[in-house]
Amino acid sequence: MQRQFETELRELKNRILAMGGLVEQAIEKSTLILQTRDPVTVTQVKAIERKINEENMAIDNICLEILARLSPVAADLRLILAIIKINTDLERMGDQAMNISYNVDHYHEDGEVTMKLNLPSMAVLVKNMVREALDAFMKDDIVLAEKVLQSDDAVDQFKNNVFNKMVEYMKSHPDRIESALDMILIARNLERMADHATNIAEDVIFACTGEDVRHGVGKAAREGQEKPN
Repeated sequence: MQRQFETELRELKNRILAMGGLVEQAIEKSTLILQTRDPVTVTQVKAIERKINEENMAIDNICLEILARLSPVAADLRLILAIIKINTDLERMGDQAMNISYNVDHYHEDGEVTMKLNLPSMAVLVKNMVREALDAFMKDDIVLAEKVLQSDDAVDQFKNNVFNKMVEYMKSHPDRIESALDMILIARNLERMADHATNIAEDVIFACTGEDVRHGVGKAAREGQEKPN
């Protein structure tokens, strides 16, 4: 029975990894539209998002079946709970990639913002966070998970920079308000993806150690409080 359970967990982890690969594709393609202006890419993102949704439901059903059949405890239960939560975070990233593709499409229709915002670089950073969070999950790597947590600040800075630039831009270009808002929404969706990658990293730490580090709580926060003034 234990060997079967371990096999099922490995299969679940591999499905999560494959789902994460779809999310990475969705991030890349949704932001690529900024440069290519290719409406076909929007259709591709929709197809990827549908696959993510299908996998989300399948993984949830498998987890529920395992919980009902085996009633796992301790570390095994933490892992199943982490998989359920990671599955949800990945599905929401798919939704946000779809939102980005819609915003980009509308942006090209409305007229472009004549300002370099470096959103592709922000997207690469987010995609790397997703990849590293999933690598940490597959390898039970707490150090890599903590690195993902630290990367979130850089994404926040990107988002704040876009917001501040666009607010100033709208003041002097009232005819481009909708385009500027599209840029803000794209940056906001990328920032939310980074938050979900951070959630995954936190779940990895919880699954491996039993420690809940959400909301700045946990070892890192305690060590920061213990530093002398």
